[in-house]
Amino acid sequence: MKDTFVIRSYSKKELSLCYFPTSENPHSAVNRLMAWINRCEPLCKALEAEGYQKTSKWFSPREIRLIIQYLGEP
Repeated sequence: MKDTFVIRSYSKKELSLCYFPTSENPHSAVNRLMAWINRCEPLCKALEAEGYQKTSKWFSPREIRLIIQYLGEP
């Protein structure tokens, strides 16, 4: 049985490891997640509208909802 994903603030590293749990290197997981996000133009625009900055280390709960809306739950 799969645990329910909790909507809350996540660091990029923490969220990336939710999407890529078998990644041996957290930095690689972050790069992969950000590549997914950057390839989804509607998601990028929605995140930008929420005030997301590329240099942010955390995603807010609103940003997490958008990521799940466009990429699905981890």
